[in-house]
Amino acid sequence: MNTAISIEDMGELNRSPEKPMLMAAGVEKIYPNGTHALQRLNLNIERGEIVSLLGPSGCGKSTLLKMFADIEQPTAGQIRWNGKRDMQSQCRMAMVFQEATLMPWANVEDNVRLPLDLRGVAKKQSTDKVLAALEAVGLGKFAKSYPRELSGGMQMRVSLARALVTEPNLLLMDEPFGALDEFTRHKLDSDIRKLWSERDLTVVFVTHSIYEAVYLSSRVIVMEARPSRVVADVKIDAPDFRDENFRTSESFIKQCAQLSSLLEQASGGAHHD
Repeated sequence: MNTAISIEDMGELNRSPEKPMLMAAGVEKIYPNGTHALQRLNLNIERGEIVSLLGPSGCGKSTLLKMFADIEQPTAGQIRWNGKRDMQSQCRMAMVFQEATLMPWANVEDNVRLPLDLRGVAKKQSTDKVLAALEAVGLGKFAKSYPRELSGGMQMRVSLARALVTEPNLLLMDEPFGALDEFTRHKLDSDIRKLWSERDLTVVFVTHSIYEAVYLSSRVIVMEARPSRVVADVKIDAPDFRDENFRTSESFIKQCAQLSSLLEQASGGAHHD
C-alpha cells in the first residue's frame, strides 16, 4: 500500500482553515449616556453567506452592523475581518442605509459616481463602472434622471448601485427596504439574492421582517432585547434559487413560524445570568 504524501497533499495539510469573513468576539457596547447596547456578543459570518440580523427595535442590530463597517468601535471585545484587525486591508466593504441619501441636485449617474469621485477616479475611467452598476440594478435608462423624478424603490436602487460601483465583496445593509411597499420590497429582495449570486458577495442585512429574513438569508441571527447578544442562529433550509413559489411553500411558512416564536422570546426582556 502506497502511503507517500505528495507535496500538494502536504500543502493541504499545512494550510490553516479559512478565517470567517466577519467575527465579533465578546463584543460589548456601552454608549457615553450609559446605554448598554451589546453584551458579550459572539458571531462568525463566513465568506459567501447572506446573514440577516433580526431582533426587537433598539436591540443593537444597527450598532453591530456599524462595527462590521468599522464606523463604530466596541467598548470591549474584538471585531475581525478575515481574522485581522484592519478592515481596509481585508475586504472591500460597501454599506446601504435605511434612507437612500441621494444628492438631490445631482443626476442618477453622478450620485452613483460619488464613491469613485471621492477616491479620485477620473470621470473618463469611472463612467463604464457607473453605467454597469446602474444596469445591474435595472436603472440603465435612468442615468440622467434626478432623484425627485424617481419612486422610493428606484431611489433605493440608485443607493444600491452606488454601493456596487466600488465592486465590494462585503455588502452591509441597514434595513434598506423598510419604508417601501410590499411588492417593491419583494422585488428588491429577489434582486439582492441575484446580485449576491452573480458577484460573490457576503451580505449582512438588518431587518425587522421575519418574512424578508427567511426569503433572503442563508442564516438568520436572532438578537435579544437590550443589552443584546445572539440568542439563536438559524440556518434557513431553502434552495439557492427562490421565487414567489417559495414564499407560499410549507417550508417557508414553517420557518417563519419558528423565527416568530424565537423573536417573541427574544423580545421578552434582557437576558439575566
